[in-house]
Amino acid sequence: MNVLSNPAARIVVGHRGAAARFPENTAASFDHALSLGVDAIEFDLRVSSDGAVVVIHDPTVDRTTNGTGAVADMTLDDLRHLDAGARFTPDGGKTFPWRGKGLRILTFDELLERYQSIPLLIELKVPAATEGARQAIERHNAAGRVLMDSALIEALGPLRGSPLLTGACFDDVLGLLPRSFVGLAPAALPYSALCIPRWYRRMPIPVRRLARLVRQRGVPTHVWTVNDPGVARALWMAGINGIITDDPETMLDVRRTIV
Repeated sequence: MNVLSNPAARIVVGHRGAAARFPENTAASFDHALSLGVDAIEFDLRVSSDGAVVVIHDPTVDRTTNGTGAVADMTLDDLRHLDAGARFTPDGGKTFPWRGKGLRILTFDELLERYQSIPLLIELKVPAATEGARQAIERHNAAGRVLMDSALIEALGPLRGSPLLTGACFDDVLGLLPRSFVGLAPAALPYSALCIPRWYRRMPIPVRRLARLVRQRGVPTHVWTVNDPGVARALWMAGINGIITDDPETMLDVRRTIV
C-alpha cells in the first residue's frame, strides 16, 4: 500500500523537500529530506508557456529565483536559466548560501528520474498541469507511489476513477465540514487522503474532527505545514497520520519519542 493512503501509518512528509534548511522544491532540498529518512516528499507542479510540467510553488518566479515573471509566461528554456537558490536565506537576509551554486527549477520528469522509489505527494497548482503530470507518471511507472492533491476540483476531477490516487480538494473539505459536527461520514469518499492545513485565511480548520470522520471510511489525514514539535506531537497523538513539514529532521525526532 502507498504509505500516503495508509490509515494506519504515522508519517513525516518533507514539504517542498526540507524547505526550512534548503531552497524549496530543489534537488538539494529533496536530497536532504531523503537523507534524513522521510516517508514521502511533497512538491508543487505548474506549467511553462511551452507545456513543460515544472516543480515550483508560486505563480511567479520572483520569490524563489533571481528572475521575475509568471511561470506560465516563460518557456522551459527561460526557467532553466534561473537560479533557484538565489533567494534562499537562513538568517533573514544576511547570507544567501545557495546563490550561484547551480540549483535549477526541476521538470517533473527530472524529479521522477532522480527519485525512483520515494512516495510523492504532488500538489497540482493549476489544472493545466494535470494531463502532463499524468503522462509523466505513466512514463516513469510511478503510479503506485503518488498521491495527487490540489485545492481545485478542476485539477483533480480528470484523475478521479483513474489508477492514480487523489486527495481531497477544497470543495470536498467544505462538504465534510457540516458532517464533522455530527460525526456522520458519507457512505463513500472519492479520494484516498485528506491533506489539510490547520488554518485557512485565519480561520481554524477542525482537523481532528475531520480526521475522525474520514477514518470511518479508511482514509488518512495529513496536516500541513507543521514545524512546531509540540503541535506535531499533539496531532499525532490525536490520530493524525501525516505531518507535512519544512523541518523533517525535527519532526522525525519527535516521532521517535511517541510510543
